[in-house]
Amino acid sequence: MVLIKHYFPEFSKNQFDTFEKLLPLYTGWNSQINLISRNDIKNLYERHVLHSLAIARFINFPDNSEILDVGTGGGFPGLPLAIAFPKCKFTLVDSIRKKINVVQAIANSLQLQNVTTNHINVLELKQKYDFIVSRAVCTFPEFVLLTKKNLKQSTLSHKNGIIYLKGGDLTNELASFKNAQTYNINKWFDTEFFETKKIVFLPF
Repeated sequence: MVLIKHYFPEFSKNQFDTFEKLLPLYTGWNSQINLISRNDIKNLYERHVLHSLAIARFINFPDNSEILDVGTGGGFPGLPLAIAFPKCKFTLVDSIRKKINVVQAIANSLQLQNVTTNHINVLELKQKYDFIVSRAVCTFPEFVLLTKKNLKQSTLSHKNGIIYLKGGDLTNELASFKNAQTYNINKWFDTEFFETKKIVFLPF
């Protein structure tokens, strides 16, 4: 929590209180189902919550934006972003039912009214969204192929796109996407964990 308060002093007391509840919730659920690595629970705020919130440093989602989190797993990056942007609507999808059920339970415990979950393979999803977010569920070209059908086209006042969290050398993965923009997360968060972590933005 110290990291969240350090990097996001602008959050309200209610938002901080909600973030504070994440550790006991994830500790409890993680003992029943492996949402994140059991050895990693002590790093929840840095490696999962703050990593997700890198997107909030990259972009300030316009109010009423509809955002799809594909392959949300344990609820990242969708749940931290839903806390950060209470006036936006988040749909979190995953093909593993037991994980998405737990994510819904956590959202209910946090009383997040702006979160919807769906047990579905993204290939079957028909709805369109302003933004699609995800954390390294596959290679970037594969992800674009899977999800581009679910993106609304940008307007003059609203640039939509895919926002992808991934680390390492992405040169080959991004070679065919000339308009993709890459940002090093360590420009915002200066801890060792983020040294090789990046955000890729592909506008549509």
